Amino acid sequence: MDKIQYFTPAQLKEMTNNNRQEFALLFQKLKKKKPKNLDAIVHQLHQEAFDEFDCLDCANCCSHISPIIIDKDAERLAKSQKMKPADFIDSYLYKDEDNDYVFQQTPCPFLMADNYCCVYENRPRACREYPHTDRSRFYQILNLTKKNCEICPVVFALVKELTKLDW
Repeated sequence: MDKIQYFTPAQLKEMTNNNRQEFALLFQKLKKKKPKNLDAIVHQLHQEAFDEFDCLDCANCCSHISPIIIDKDAERLAKSQKMKPADFIDSYLYKDEDNDYVFQQTPCPFLMADNYCCVYENRPRACREYPHTDRSRFYQILNLTKKNCEICPVVFALVKELTKLDW
C-alpha cells in the first residue's frame, strides 16, 4: 500500500465521488461473492496502514462525525466526568433520526486542540472500533465503509487498494 496522506473530509468526499463507479463495482462484487479471504486481506491492509498513519495527525472522525453512544458508553463517560448518566445524556447527547444517542455537537466535545481525546480510556465503543477495518465479516459493513471513505484517509486508501485486486 502506498503511503497514506492526510486529506480533509471535503477532499475525501471529492476523491470518493471521483472513484464512485470503481468503488460501486468493487462493493457489488464483494457483496455478491463474500470472498473467504476478504477479512485477511483487509486486516493486512489495516495493519500496514496504521503502522504508518497517525490518527493524531488527522482526527477527521472526531471532528466531523459523531459515534453512536450506547447505554454502557454513556454510563462510563458519565462516571469519568463525575456525572449521573441522565445528566450526562442531557448535557452531551441527543437522539438522532435513527433513535440512536450521538453527541450534540461536532467536533466531539472531548477532542482537545492537539487531537488527543480527553476521555480516551473511557471513549465510546464506536470510537474504539473506528474505522472498523479490522473487524470480522467485513463484507457486512460495506455501506458503512463507503461512507467512511469520505472521512478517513485510511479507509479511502484501503478501498482504493482493494479495487486493484482480482475478485
